[in-house]
Amino acid sequence: MSKIAVTGSLHYDIMLDAPHRPEKGETVMGSACRYKFGGKGGNQAVAAAHAGASVRFAGAVGDDAQGQFLRDHLQQAGVEITAVSVIPASPSGMSVAITDAEGDYGAVVVSNANQQIPLTTFAQPDFWQDVSLLVLQNEVPEAVNLSAARAARQRGIGVCVNAAPARDLSADFAACIDLLVVNAIEARDMCGISVQDLPSARAAADALASRFARVVVTAGEHGVAYSESGETRTLPAEKVTLVSTHGAGDCFVGVLCQRLSGGATLAEAVSDANRAAAEHVSRPPQ
Repeated sequence: MSKIAVTGSLHYDIMLDAPHRPEKGETVMGSACRYKFGGKGGNQAVAAAHAGASVRFAGAVGDDAQGQFLRDHLQQAGVEITAVSVIPASPSGMSVAITDAEGDYGAVVVSNANQQIPLTTFAQPDFWQDVSLLVLQNEVPEAVNLSAARAARQRGIGVCVNAAPARDLSADFAACIDLLVVNAIEARDMCGISVQDLPSARAAADALASRFARVVVTAGEHGVAYSESGETRTLPAEKVTLVSTHGAGDCFVGVLCQRLSGGATLAEAVSDANRAAAEHVSRPPQ
């Protein structure tokens, strides 16, 4: 069975529920607090594993209770963690996310050990054994992503990049990307088109397709646009009752990549990922 290799962030998440997110200088009384596994890399790896993929993860945690929690969660989800390094001198990555009464959220992330993923990981032949797709995000240094992407390309392995959060991509890294996945905000920051509905998502996908072979632009409650081989299509969102958007993008990417690694077309994979993300936002964060 082919594997997905995911390289990225691991965060110990503190989740807060509040009537609204605080303004500058404001104290808001919340209603609930939860502690959970997080980080875009970790969430996407777990989502892919839950969807049926065989997943290998490369990352870093601190030598602390939070780091052990993160490693345990990956293993419990069936993710291989031999390439997760423990960094004694650094705490594990952390984030605090506030979900408001409408189900939207904002977060603050402190990377900590995620900044120290060893580049030597990607020179090890064992890491790439049976891998058919590499999945990356922008919560770790570009040097890590570039090293992993170059090693994958040298082995004929496809590279999917979820460019979240948005940042400038070097020409060397951009040249390694086979599939770019972005949300409305990231698409706007990368191509200058404000994504507010499916037509504007399609326009953003068209613009980004001039730089990347395959592009997916998610537009939240509106749906998704995707482009390959010079053709761009849109797919409306599934109709659900919104509970929380937290983690929806990572669910989408994980399912998308699981389907692609299993031989699905981009259209088939986008459809399944769109459905999975809709189901995800209709239930409370786990």
